[in-house]
Amino acid sequence: MKRLRDHYRALLLDLDGTLYRGHEVIDGAPEAVSTVGDTTQRVVYVTNNASRGPGVVASHLTELGFAATTDDVVTSAQAAARLLAERLDQGAQVLVVGTDDLAAEVDAVGLRSIRRFDGTMPAAVVQGHSPLTAWPDLAEAAYALRSDALWVAANTDKTLPNERGLAPGNGAMVAALCAASDRRPIVAGKPYAPLLEDALVRANSRSALVVGDRLDTDIEGASRVGLDALLVLTGVSTLEELRTAPDEQLPTYVSRSLQALNHAPVAAEPDVDLGEMLRRNPGRAVRVRASSSAIR
Repeated sequence: MKRLRDHYRALLLDLDGTLYRGHEVIDGAPEAVSTVGDTTQRVVYVTNNASRGPGVVASHLTELGFAATTDDVVTSAQAAARLLAERLDQGAQVLVVGTDDLAAEVDAVGLRSIRRFDGTMPAAVVQGHSPLTAWPDLAEAAYALRSDALWVAANTDKTLPNERGLAPGNGAMVAALCAASDRRPIVAGKPYAPLLEDALVRANSRSALVVGDRLDTDIEGASRVGLDALLVLTGVSTLEELRTAPDEQLPTYVSRSLQALNHAPVAAEPDVDLGEMLRRNPGRAVRVRASSSAIR
């Protein structure tokens, strides 16, 4: 029987909570996603976290045991910069709330990143996660947003998993600016389409499986762009949350770990609890909804 991964030409892998938590790799993850011996399947690392550039992310992945190059990484910072470039004139000023790596992505598309302004209002605000974001940064953005600057958020994840638990994510900071400005941003990251669309371009195939740990970002994002999805129970979302999830957040498959990629999936049984199905089939994924993929 075919392994789960053999039904797809590409794997679009989430990072935080799926491959690692903070600086700690999830047990068995590097071996599970390895393509050693398979030169046809493309692995693309797709992260909602806009705090680090693709080169830094690739280096971190390599240190943790994953095979990754800069070209294998697609970030929400890149997707946010693309959205800005499509809407603004070249050279327009963009107020950055986030890291220097986010600012570098803005500059790379021909816009001009700034941190403070005096007099001339920036054309846009772009917001991504940074552990150093403070009140003055949010206040500066609020002034610009109250003056009708375009607002693009890299992502709206409320939490960020690390080795200690769940820390506030970019969405928590975005919520503060929503309250201060009475506005909502355009969102580049999952569950919205721009980031996954960029990942599909990088993979050069729509025969792709999205793999992630969050129902509200990874799985809903896959649903929005018509892709199959595997929910791994190694990060944020739980089996209990899956049982009550809305239709748009139902994954194609669910598993306890990434090892399921290398085994044939099993179909859910109507009269058997999903948790029991996972216990009966260790290391395998359970199919929980019909496939949306056109290529098998």
